[in-house]
Amino acid sequence: MSWILPPGASTFAGDIDFLYYVILVITGIAFVVVEVGLLVFAIKYRARPGRKAQYIQGSIKAEIIWTAVPAVTLVIIGLMSGGVWNHIKGRNSIPPNAIPYEVHVKQFEWNFTYRGPDGQLGTADDFTLRNQLHIPVNRPVELQLIAEDVIHSFFVPAFRVKQDAVPGMDINVWFEATEVGEYEIACAELCGLGHYRMRARVIVHSAEDYQQWLSDRSAAADEE
Repeated sequence: MSWILPPGASTFAGDIDFLYYVILVITGIAFVVVEVGLLVFAIKYRARPGRKAQYIQGSIKAEIIWTAVPAVTLVIIGLMSGGVWNHIKGRNSIPPNAIPYEVHVKQFEWNFTYRGPDGQLGTADDFTLRNQLHIPVNRPVELQLIAEDVIHSFFVPAFRVKQDAVPGMDINVWFEATEVGEYEIACAELCGLGHYRMRARVIVHSAEDYQQWLSDRSAAADEE
């Protein structure tokens, strides 16, 4: 079901989309009930010649009902979303086998640093690409977001992942792509006059293609 949201391409998509549509249905029903009620009351109790206004007392029972129902609904949605939030954003949510990348963000570009042949990030054989994030499918990846100047926000709609990058803070975000392809990365935080063109791409490879690409790119980096 993706008639509103873009097709999901990560392990997060199913849970997030389910919550989104649950909330959409609940608020949609509430909207229809309220608007129909307003229309009915506007017609039924409209002013008429010779009709005197009547003053009535409020109904405690009705007040309890229309207070309790939204409160219980809100608690249920909170409980449903709590587990999803903890899975995505929890303190210990990042899988231990996630591939690390460093993402240096500034106006108006994304710089992705990859680990080299030694398999370690932060060593001499690392290499950096501008506005290109290459990852393998069906493997969790961890991005270490570092903002140089102002607040930016890493956002991939197809992955249902969004995380602010704040100057002075090292913030991690993770996800696992489930579909090979190319997807857009956007900055979801107004960050200056060039915000509209702060776009990048995430290319999801098969496991074999990713290893081949990584080997070729590491060799090219050594020759530069």
